[in-house]
Amino acid sequence: MERSDGILVRLTKLTDTSFIVHWFTEDAGLIKTVAKGARRPKSPFAGKLDLFFSSEVHWTRARRGELHTLREAEPRHLREGIRRDYKSALLAGYFCRLLETAVEREHPEPALHDLLRRGLDHVDTSGASAKALRHFESELARLLGLGREKRQAAPALREALGGLPGLRDQALEALADSSKKPFADRPDKS
Repeated sequence: MERSDGILVRLTKLTDTSFIVHWFTEDAGLIKTVAKGARRPKSPFAGKLDLFFSSEVHWTRARRGELHTLREAEPRHLREGIRRDYKSALLAGYFCRLLETAVEREHPEPALHDLLRRGLDHVDTSGASAKALRHFESELARLLGLGREKRQAAPALREALGGLPGLRDQALEALADSSKKPFADRPDKS
């Protein structure tokens, strides 16, 4: 059995009772696991699998293919602030999709895992902003060796990755809409 700290970046239905869970792990990179029976009410995974959770993950490697068997997931950081705000969920989803586009499966990238962790933690505690989006892209471009003087990160990433996830435009649109609201309609941050 293998073990690593991982961030849940995608969750999809496999069967009526099981999920495919995509993790971006510190030690194994981007992996896919099947959580058998996780959709049952009395599953040992109940309450432990949700987007953006950081967990200690235990899995058994598949003999063939890339779909491993999830044995255990112990959440360490839930990032509840992301789930309370639609714009934060959009931005966090964009961070995850962008990294999925940028990395090879099952190739350890500890610096990129740390970038995702820091980005999600920031959105969780401070909320979503266009500045956070641009900073994440800038750091990713730098870590991928795409940083060029006086060039914005988004065009460099778009060129290197063959495009950017559609969630980027949705997040920027939602963030722009919130910045146009009158001051009196904005929530008090005190």
